[in-house]
Amino acid sequence: MSDTERLLPLDGWHRRLGARMVSFAGYSMPIQYEGIIAEHRWTRESAGLFDVSHMGQLLIAGADAGTALEALLPADLAILKEGRPKYSMLLTEEGGIVDDLMITRRGDHFYMVVNGATKEGDIAHLEARLPRTVVVDHMKEQALLALQGPKAAEALARLVPEVAELSFMTAGAYTLAGIRAWISRSGYTGEDGFEISVPAASVESLATLLLDQPEVRPIGLGARDSLRLEAGLPLYGHDMDTGTTPVEADLHFALARRRREQGGFPGWNRIAAELRDGPVRKRVGLMVDGRQPVREGAIVVDADGNEVGKVTSGGFSPTLEAPIAMAYVPTASAEPGTAISIAQRGRVFAARVVPMPFVPHRYHRKGAAA
Repeated sequence: MSDTERLLPLDGWHRRLGARMVSFAGYSMPIQYEGIIAEHRWTRESAGLFDVSHMGQLLIAGADAGTALEALLPADLAILKEGRPKYSMLLTEEGGIVDDLMITRRGDHFYMVVNGATKEGDIAHLEARLPRTVVVDHMKEQALLALQGPKAAEALARLVPEVAELSFMTAGAYTLAGIRAWISRSGYTGEDGFEISVPAASVESLATLLLDQPEVRPIGLGARDSLRLEAGLPLYGHDMDTGTTPVEADLHFALARRRREQGGFPGWNRIAAELRDGPVRKRVGLMVDGRQPVREGAIVVDADGNEVGKVTSGGFSPTLEAPIAMAYVPTASAEPGTAISIAQRGRVFAARVVPMPFVPHRYHRKGAAA
């Protein structure tokens, strides 16, 4: 571990469980415990516990905070109901993505979760643009866990039965084992699951209690990445950045209908034009022939070998037992079934565009069976 790396509240807990630790987002974090493929499959079949305490948890409050935030986000906060997390993003004046995030109305304030590697920049971005009547509190005293998988609800409801009433993208305040927690039915694996915000001082006892449930095992960063790739979910800094617009990234759903029409957020002119005319390039899913995965940075080439795009995420899918990837390609080549050539380390790989997600999402929606 380098001198500049920060420690998670659960650092010692991870090490006692035999985690292999790596540097990520400025923290020393567990990449795996028993192996990435085994952890990936366990999460798909049962319930995996992820430590995501490196993420930034922010409380934003003050007079007209919703109106002020709408000047920075393409979300419709005016109609955002209490306890309903919403996926959104901070944007540059050119329409590039500063960060993607989740925002929830909680009484007289908003709760925002941002990426760990960008949280200091996000806070500075917000503080420089919000009026002085709006306060941004970085909730450094809070830790964050994610419990993901088809048996996550069964395991968590044993400790706090009320969470069974939550459906996908709903949240509330609960008490489990005497610990006050904010729990949302959400996550970034494509599976049913929960994200649990608790005081850092209590997170080890809660993590241990969750791990005592027979359905639950600890899962590292490696499987978190392969799971979100199978789910077709982009990762900030890889599949999107300030040089990428929400339309190029195929994240149209994050642009609320009223905001698309009325604007009033950074980059609206460019985004409106791309919505109307189509972007020059687009994020797509790729199935790669053979068994060798292509990795981030591999080049998409045309018939003459000219670079026309780039792979932003790639790996071997444990569920499909085949290599998959996400890439930006010219919009003319973005239709499912289109043949794509990828150059990597002197070799050319054949691939084809496929719809995402690669593995169907299994979110628990209202009215569905638990």
